[in-house]
Amino acid sequence: MKISLNWLSDYIEIERSADQIAGILSDLGLPCESIKYFGDDAIIDVEVTSNRGDCLSYIGIARELAAATGRVLKAPAVELDESGRDAAEFVSVKIAEPDLCSRYTARIIEQVKVGPSPGWLRKRLETVGMRSVNNVVDATNYVMLETGQPPHAFDYKKIAEGKIIVRKAVAGERIVSIDGTQCDLDTDMLIIADGRGPVAIAGIMGGADTEVSEATTTVLLEDAHFEPVSVRTTSRKLSLPSEAAFRFERTVDIEAIENASRRTASLIAQVAGGKVAKGVIDIYPQKPEKKEVTLRLSRLNKLLGIEVPSEQALKILSALGFYPRLKSEDRSRKSEDRQQTGIEYQASLVRRSSGEGGSIEIVCSVPSWRSDIYREADLVEEVARLYSYDKIPTERKIKIEVVPVDTRHKLSLSIGAYLNSCGFYETINVGFVDGSVAGLFTAEDAGKHLVVRDVSSKSANLLRQTLIGSLLGVLKTNLNAGNLPCRVFEIADTFVPHGPAPPPCQRPVAAGRRPTPTGGAGGALPTEKTKLALVCDSNFRDLRGVVEGLIKSIDRAARTIFTPAELLWAQVGAQVVVNGQTIGTAGIVSQRVREKFDLKQLTPCAAELDFERLFALQSGVVKVRPIPRFPAIKRDLSIIVDEDIRWADIVAAVSKKAPGELEYIRFVGIYRGGTIPTGRKSVTLTLTFRDWDGTLTHDMVDRFQAEIVRGLAESVGAKLRTV
Repeated sequence: MKISLNWLSDYIEIERSADQIAGILSDLGLPCESIKYFGDDAIIDVEVTSNRGDCLSYIGIARELAAATGRVLKAPAVELDESGRDAAEFVSVKIAEPDLCSRYTARIIEQVKVGPSPGWLRKRLETVGMRSVNNVVDATNYVMLETGQPPHAFDYKKIAEGKIIVRKAVAGERIVSIDGTQCDLDTDMLIIADGRGPVAIAGIMGGADTEVSEATTTVLLEDAHFEPVSVRTTSRKLSLPSEAAFRFERTVDIEAIENASRRTASLIAQVAGGKVAKGVIDIYPQKPEKKEVTLRLSRLNKLLGIEVPSEQALKILSALGFYPRLKSEDRSRKSEDRQQTGIEYQASLVRRSSGEGGSIEIVCSVPSWRSDIYREADLVEEVARLYSYDKIPTERKIKIEVVPVDTRHKLSLSIGAYLNSCGFYETINVGFVDGSVAGLFTAEDAGKHLVVRDVSSKSANLLRQTLIGSLLGVLKTNLNAGNLPCRVFEIADTFVPHGPAPPPCQRPVAAGRRPTPTGGAGGALPTEKTKLALVCDSNFRDLRGVVEGLIKSIDRAARTIFTPAELLWAQVGAQVVVNGQTIGTAGIVSQRVREKFDLKQLTPCAAELDFERLFALQSGVVKVRPIPRFPAIKRDLSIIVDEDIRWADIVAAVSKKAPGELEYIRFVGIYRGGTIPTGRKSVTLTLTFRDWDGTLTHDMVDRFQAEIVRGLAESVGAKLRTV
């Protein structure tokens, strides 16, 4: 934002140099990139952050300087010489999308003479880098820079039927913008239309067919409030940036729209002649509630680490337009105390409350132009930046306390390292899912989930009870990108119902910010559990091996088995049991879930483990043994068993007859068909034998093997496969 000091002096008395003004603005959080001098004027290039749209104007900058220097803000006087005809006789306005356009005003200026702008107007615009077009357009640009509210002027005679309709575009509609760009509109774009079709792209740029020209005699003046995300999205899609879009994207002051419209109409009448029709068309379907934020003085001092005098804090908040007041005033104060007014009266109450050890809370009414203020910490920042960050003490030496690594975090890192070695990549997902996804993994309906009412999310507002749905979404994204094979995992919190379901949050939150769940009266909040979930596009045997290996990496003595279980989301499911305790589930994703995520060509597997149970497996003591001195002997067995015999049954049968020299049992594979009878299967396994005190002979291993084969025949009806 380029600021001319000569122009700025219209709104605030300036007795400082350009360098001093730049220094004040920088201290206020508005750093200055450069200062250039043109004759008797200086141009300061101010960097405005995206949350301070109110400072994209001369009045906004002057308001900040007034608060910092104690000067008075001088608003421009607005005088309208209105004609006898009412504006409603000329034009009608309809807002079809109130969520995207929350206010729209229209004024009519008749008998204008379009031509070059007067020298003072051209000079001011050109000084800050804006090209002069004609007196009407220059007036709208001037007021945009002055107030931060972008107006737009239409040639009224080119507006079909005198109708203005704020709606979304229809598929196939096109418009040629004022700069000559042909724009193909889609159904998500907000437009301004007349009785025939589009005449402007809302908040971005007008159309060439209705622009003001030398033939224009009647102007239709638009001032409106458009939803920032809608403007930003449309501007990016069309590659159509503009000064207006730059401001609408950062939120304009909805309450100042009518005053900005009066100011623009007055200036057009001043530089282009004409009469302003009586009244204004003002459609305002969604008037926002007045925001109030409470500041605790104790919290202010704690966050800043210094003692800010209460009178100073009150003066700063008052200067910024927050109208601070104490939350609860003592009604028993003497009447003479009440004769004090404003900050002095509030400060006296603060001093008395402090002396009585009371808790001091200041309630601030947030001005309509400060859309960035919504919580206590924001007010703390406001006080800090005007009180001056230079008053916060610094020390030459910084003391850093060394804190041991948290054991939970250490386990998370260990798990991540192990899974990385197995080809898994960690993901971080949003903690919310929509109802259709939640229903695939939980038997309860959406009412059992903790729900938030978030204005930025219309459907995905259920806190997750499982992480698997989010990971399947990640798998789908990688499938679309051709990134296969894909193995992903996530460690995050889930929210499992506990008792009656709480109602949705009643308090909406600001767009783009994560809502805070709160329980209603009579409703219990869910249990927050940290889970580890894994999803891969390989077979279940691979996933099982990863899970077993992971558990072994945490506790080498742990005994892990998979027992069959019915899972809502799996066509074949199992419980993961470690040392007799169920710590999670695993399975092959069902066809119903695959269809929901459009994974029909894959058969992914998933597992979800309780992080707390994994944490409890840590013994803290790692037992080691020396490297074996004597060699092992391995024997492969292929046995034929019934189809319903599980691997766990085979392991149990082997273990029952195994000698102490059996070191390890490893699964190799399964074979069906060929000479194997129907209903039977061939299972191949490897037995590893080792004697730690001497060298085994093959005769000894033959006897061990024979005993194991007899045990398999007795327990699971196994026969050795010889061919």
